[in-house]
Amino acid sequence: MENHLLRHYLATIAFRASKALTNIPKNFPDFETGKGVRKPLEILHHMSDVLTLACIAFEIKDEQNNEVQSWEKEIDRFYHQLEQLDEALAQNKFPTTLTIEQILQGPFADVMTHIGQLYTLRRLADSPVTGESFIKASITIGHIRY
Repeated sequence: MENHLLRHYLATIAFRASKALTNIPKNFPDFETGKGVRKPLEILHHMSDVLTLACIAFEIKDEQNNEVQSWEKEIDRFYHQLEQLDEALAQNKFPTTLTIEQILQGPFADVMTHIGQLYTLRRLADSPVTGESFIKASITIGHIRY
């Protein structure tokens, strides 16, 4: 049951992230709002860094990438990590260094928070994400790339 819910949460992360990461204005990855506020590209990179902690907990070999890459490469890295985590959960693997609760309250919740930041930055960049009812959204376990 735990893996089922975590897989659904991963699919939800992927769905919501896809709304923030696609159909963006050309300048969005480097959009600046002020001193001390991460650019969208930096947020996306950080999201993958956070998911690296979950990958390590599941003993998934993940390339640590300290340098921010292009928008496209960061998107690929992010979705690749989600796919690896979903695959581990689909195989009924459990984390070895963190509890399921820690995975959920740490990396997974943190990534969802950063997706919300990207939504806000999209609005500030005059490219808001189209609203929809997430309760009615077509989210499917195992579907990571929307």
